[in-house]
Amino acid sequence: MNQPVTSETYAAQLRRLAELTARVREQRAEAHTWYERQCAAAERAVADAAEQVRLAEEELIAAREEQERVDAEVAHLWQQVRTRLGVRRLAGPPVPANGSGATDPQLLLGRARDLLNRAGQPGELPGSVNPLLALCGVAGAVPAYALGVGARALGVGYGGDLAVGLPVLALVVTLCGPLVGLVSARVLADRRHAVLSPRPILVVLGAGLLTTALLLVLGR
Repeated sequence: MNQPVTSETYAAQLRRLAELTARVREQRAEAHTWYERQCAAAERAVADAAEQVRLAEEELIAAREEQERVDAEVAHLWQQVRTRLGVRRLAGPPVPANGSGATDPQLLLGRARDLLNRAGQPGELPGSVNPLLALCGVAGAVPAYALGVGARALGVGYGGDLAVGLPVLALVVTLCGPLVGLVSARVLADRRHAVLSPRPILVVLGAGLLTTALLLVLGR
C-alpha cells in the first residue's frame, strides 16, 4: 500500500521544486545573457568588417587616382626627355624594376624632375676646351691683323687723306681682333650647351691680345 504523504514530505518537495525553478531561471538568464553577448559581438564584428571594407575601397580609389597622376607625370617627363634629346623614336617610359614599389613614387618623380632641370640648364665649359678657346682668340686676331695690314697698305698706296685715315682704321680693326674670337667661342659654347662664362672669355681675349701684340711687334 502507498505510504501517505505527510506534511514534511510535501514541504520538502515544494522546496525542491522551488530550487529547481530558481536554477532553471538562472540558467535561462545566463543563456539569454550569453546570447545577447554573442549577438553584440557578432554585430561589432560585422560593423568592423564593413568599416574595413569601406577603408579598403577608399584606399583603392586613392591608389588608382595616385597611379593615374603618376602615369601622367611620367608621360610628361618622358616627353620632355625626348624633346631635350631630340629623339622622337624612343619607346615608352621605362618600367620600374622589381622591388621598387616600396619607394614613394612622388620622391622618384621629384628626383627625375631635378635631373631633367639640371640637364636642361646650360653648364660651364670645362677646362679641357681651353686650347680651343685660345685658338678662337688666335683665329680672331690673325684675320683682324691681316685686314689692318691691308688697310695700311691701301693708305700708303693711295696717299692723301686715305694715308691718314686708313692707318687709324687699321689699328682699330687690329685691336678688335680678340673680340672677334668671342664669336667663335660662343658657337663652341652653344654646341656644347654651355654658357660663355668669364673664364672662357678671359682665355679668348688673353690669347687674342697676346697674338695681336706679337704680330704688331713682328710687323714693325
